[in-house]
Amino acid sequence: MARRTWDESDVRIRANKRGSRPRTKQRPTHEDAVIVRVVAVDRGRYTCVVGEDEEQPRTVTCVRAKELRRRPIVPGDLVGVVGDVTGAPDTLARIVRIEPRTTVLRRSADDTDPVERVIVANADRLVLVLAAASPTPRTGFVDRGLVAAWDAGITPVVCMTKSDLADPTEFLDYLHDLDVITLSTQRATDRGERPEAGIHEESLAVSPDSLERLRSLLDGHVSVFLGPSGVGKSTLVNALTGAQRATGGVNDVTGRGRHTSSSARALTVPGTRPGTWVVDTPGIRSLGLAHVPEEELLNAFTDLVPATADCPRGCLHTEDSPGCALDAWVHRPGASPAAPQRLESLRRLLAASRGQTQRGDSEKQLGQAIT
Repeated sequence: MARRTWDESDVRIRANKRGSRPRTKQRPTHEDAVIVRVVAVDRGRYTCVVGEDEEQPRTVTCVRAKELRRRPIVPGDLVGVVGDVTGAPDTLARIVRIEPRTTVLRRSADDTDPVERVIVANADRLVLVLAAASPTPRTGFVDRGLVAAWDAGITPVVCMTKSDLADPTEFLDYLHDLDVITLSTQRATDRGERPEAGIHEESLAVSPDSLERLRSLLDGHVSVFLGPSGVGKSTLVNALTGAQRATGGVNDVTGRGRHTSSSARALTVPGTRPGTWVVDTPGIRSLGLAHVPEEELLNAFTDLVPATADCPRGCLHTEDSPGCALDAWVHRPGASPAAPQRLESLRRLLAASRGQTQRGDSEKQLGQAIT
């Protein structure tokens, strides 16, 4: 039997299970990527607007590139996309990079949770929305919102809705000594009569005067609306933008609003300058500040900061801290009537950041943190 002669054609190479494509650490730069703004996020799909400054902007649906899977992408983000950006039905583009953010608004589940949740990016105004009544406003939520805004470098605005149900002046006096923009809006029925507390929001509209004041305040800005459920955030957004965001009333038993919005969405405001956006967010029950350092908590209480110059080094600013000058400051002649309440709120936040409860009063702390 003759010996067989072997050559290259007899060689059989098994396919590599990991693929045959050569590996490289060099990633494409995607210099041709189109910069768009993310306006909504839903289960791995990102709704983006192309040419927001143009007369006819278009909406595209995007997925994220594999290398971005560990980075959160939120409404307000400016991202680079490649692929089909025509906005035609059944087309997808791909997000390949996130542009540097000017601001990032964050929160945590509570004051000790190390996980940060990004709410919105590139906003320059945070509108804290509370109702003058139904549900009852809480100063604790306002203080937490102001801390979150100033920590992120965002200008805070306090908007009191439903001022036709109750006078918001007393509540807004709490912020009298702070450099905070405040305004109040009221609802109006078709018959111009005084609405009742608990009536469903869809049957009411924001009065034209209130709406115009708010529109002029937001013109030219990217604003995020934040507040508990039932205070009228989506009602304001619908009136400003012409959208049809779901709205709801207040539970007559618990006195709290019902959750209707399930995700944040950025919307344009007709009749304003290009670049004007409002971001409607779901109602929140807690605004954790675990990501804010303790010294930044104190700096957010600008009306109390001057007193700390007389505190001893390393002062914890608690009620039993030796030589703490805050108690004398809030009771000095000429101090704001709200100063003692402001100090109590500061100490509550400091205690929460340390994993403690002031005077062991956990129920009171929970009532201020959860609205």
